[in-house]
Order: sequence, then C-alpha cells, then structure tokens
Amino acid sequence: MEWFLKVVRDNYANFNGGARRKEYSMFTLFKFIFGIIAAVVDGILGMQLIGILLFLALLIPGLEVALTGLHNNGRSGWWILLSLIPLAGIAILVFPCLDRQPGENKWGVTLRK
Repeated sequence: MEWFLKVVRDNYANFNGGARRKEYSMFTLFKFIFGIIAAVVDGILGMQLIGILLFLALLIPGLEVALTGLHNNGRSGWWILLSLIPLAGIAILVFPCLDRQPGENKWGVTLRK
C-alpha cells in the first residue's frame, strides 16, 4: 500500500525520473484490487459511479507510472498506445517490469528515491 500511496500522493503527475519496478507493480496490483471492490460496490448500488470515479482519479498516476517505467527500459512513452490494440496492450504490463537499461538512456532517467 505504501508504494501505491507514493505514486498517488507524492508523484501524482510527476513524469520526471523513473518508477521502480516495485512501484509500478504495487500500483497496478492495488489499482486492480480497488477496481474489483468498486465493481462490487457498483453492483450493489446498481450504478457505475464508484468505478468511474476510481478510473478518473487513477488515470493520471497510472499513465505516469507506466510512462516512467517504459523510460527506465529505454522505450518511448509512445509505446503506451499499444494498449489501444487488443492483446498487444499486454506489453504495457510487461515492459515496465523488465530490468533497467544499464547506464543513462536518452531520457536521462534516474530512479526516484
């Protein structure tokens, strides 16, 4: 939960630097868990208000952590567009989890502390 809060609270729209693999994976895990909870609550209430609010609240931090994770691996942020293609969007889940490129890449990425 600490890593999820770090992304949402401390780095809400901070596209500088790089997201650690743990930061990316914990954010994605908790976003998934909160999405399931929101779906259950929406099902009980009979509307989709909670899910929509959760999506809107986590849209910017989700893009931020995915883009900085891609930059860690030397990939451009344009790779995020793969998520618009069915089944190809799995790459967006895999690329940020790969090891960092050794040395400095063209974005000058250094991991956040």
